[in-house]
Amino acid sequence: MAKKIKVATTSLAGCFGCHMSFLDIDERILQLAEVAEFDRSPLTDIKHCGDIVDIGLVEGGLCNAENVHTLREFRKHCRTLVAVGACAINGGLPAMRNHIALEECLAEAYLQGVGVDNPHIPNDPELPLLLDRVHPIHEVVKVDYFLPGCPPSADVFWKFLTDLVSGREPSLSYELVHYD
Repeated sequence: MAKKIKVATTSLAGCFGCHMSFLDIDERILQLAEVAEFDRSPLTDIKHCGDIVDIGLVEGGLCNAENVHTLREFRKHCRTLVAVGACAINGGLPAMRNHIALEECLAEAYLQGVGVDNPHIPNDPELPLLLDRVHPIHEVVKVDYFLPGCPPSADVFWKFLTDLVSGREPSLSYELVHYD
């Protein structure tokens, strides 16, 4: 029996929609499981990569120090790293705060927001340190491939992964990635 490839996933600052779209490959996940073993992933509830994985899928951008640490550790364990979705590729919706000073964002959320009662900005050392802006992952680590979309469709995941597993350079047709 041929050795299975190892696939791992992680989520940073995003909505988890890319993981949900990946699960939308539905019964095809059984075909994928014949040639792939899942390591770190919400699918397995494994929190850290056990060893080197062949393919690492990252969704979400970088909005705090914990995201940066998680991404750097994840990259160390991945032969091929894939930025999945708009948040990983360009910061996505979380990056909308990049045009406003962090102090203003925090004040709006915690001091001036509708329904705020007993307002204060959280300042607990257990909370991850926020970055001044949201960053796409390629600004911090080397990324080998980018899967566009918000989120990429299940068919995009399927085509991309089956190409990689088969040893082909991934090729996504216009029909799979057009958004017009």
